[in-house]
Amino acid sequence: MYDLTGFQRDLLYVVAGLDDPHGLAIKDELEDYYEKEIHHGRLYPNLDTLVEKGLIEKSQRDRRTNEYSTTRRGTREIEARTEWEAGDIDHDG
Repeated sequence: MYDLTGFQRDLLYVVAGLDDPHGLAIKDELEDYYEKEIHHGRLYPNLDTLVEKGLIEKSQRDRRTNEYSTTRRGTREIEARTEWEAGDIDHDG
């Protein structure tokens, strides 16, 4: 996960956290978080990068809608990152 951009890491977390992770739901969630519009030209290439890295899978719901899901590797990466962050915070106090 160290080689992901902050935006890609946020995408991974959003895909893992949504009940129905498809393009527009992911976009809406990120727009709420960032409080600004996320353009398709930024969203979809970064989702494709996460697919290429084996962190998420892409499938087709219908002719216009792709669905995304976190792979086992993606879930392990999130868990490792969470443990690292928790450990880092504990040592600062």
